[in-house]
Amino acid sequence: MRFVYVRIAGSVAWQMQAVAIGWQMYELTGSSFELGLIGLVQFIPAVGLFVPTGHAADRYDRRWVSATSQSLEAIAVAVLTVALVGGRLTPALLLAMAFVVAVGRAFEQPSQQSVLPNIVPAPLLPRAIAAANLAAQTAFVAGPALGGALLAVSPSLTFAGCAVLWFSSAAVTIGIAMERVIAKREPIELRTMFSGLVFIWQHGVVLGAITVDLFVVLLGSATALLPILAHDVYQIGPTGFGALRSAPAAGAIVAALILTRHPITRRVGHAMFASVAAYGIGIILLALSPSFALAVAALIVVGAADTISMVIRQTLVQLHTPDRMRGRVFAVNSMFTSTSNQLGTFRAGTAAAALGAVPAVLLGGVSAIAVVLISAGVFRDLLRADSYTPGPP
Repeated sequence: MRFVYVRIAGSVAWQMQAVAIGWQMYELTGSSFELGLIGLVQFIPAVGLFVPTGHAADRYDRRWVSATSQSLEAIAVAVLTVALVGGRLTPALLLAMAFVVAVGRAFEQPSQQSVLPNIVPAPLLPRAIAAANLAAQTAFVAGPALGGALLAVSPSLTFAGCAVLWFSSAAVTIGIAMERVIAKREPIELRTMFSGLVFIWQHGVVLGAITVDLFVVLLGSATALLPILAHDVYQIGPTGFGALRSAPAAGAIVAALILTRHPITRRVGHAMFASVAAYGIGIILLALSPSFALAVAALIVVGAADTISMVIRQTLVQLHTPDRMRGRVFAVNSMFTSTSNQLGTFRAGTAAAALGAVPAVLLGGVSAIAVVLISAGVFRDLLRADSYTPGPP
């Protein structure tokens, strides 16, 4: 339960600060370019720090790495609270603290993602990962809503709420019971710096799980085009857009609830590829949906399929990676996730500009199906995986 609280509190705080920083930046500048800079400064640490963040998770107590990172994030938003109350908030300070928050999150993510096998036994790991994803999806829905409600009362209250959530999360993280023997620290040299990349390349199941996720998000995601569908295709306004935006999270929550009670334990490779194919089919149905209601239903399918795939992939990566390497592997995974999300948004926007929104969404769904077909042929070990644990060499 402590780990679930940490996931919920940290994720809600992350969503709230994104809402508050974006709102305050536009209030101060009225510039869409300045809003874009927030995304840039928070993107840089995720990509540029994957080497030290992975090593920190493997060389030190992951609880303390996570707690220190959360404390750094809390201090950053506390600085914004004080500046806002004192009338000294500036765009430069917003960007600086957004960068500090992103640095903290870059260190927090690998440690938090790789700590689960140190908390729960391997047979319960699929359920634990499903529960963790349920917590994250709940935060994804509740965080922006809570942040917006607090903004309506007082922007400083939003930043203060983020600080409280992150400080409390740090305190709870320290108290999590964990079984782990920290391996002898390897010297920092070129070989160990990039050992996470080398490990992924040498292990087909891990490489396949990460690669499928990378290319499906890069080529298939339609999230960036939902405003166009809401405004131009379905003509439903901001309320309808909110429903479209929340539909994948609703599907994800339902799928995560089911997986916490009934985890997939056999033919996991086939199940993973089937769920990714269902994701692609959902995107195609979204493109072909003649009505708003069917579009919402298609996005619910997309969210549910994505969660099933995510739980299987994360469990496979966790159990196929030795504990001494998990931090570095998940640091690489986090870097790829950030890159694919950002570039996937760019890809979707570019395709929509060239082809139109509906053809671009359709192309994304077809591309996701193509990724499944190609990956099933390339990563045969992943396709044939019957259980989460590695088979005999």
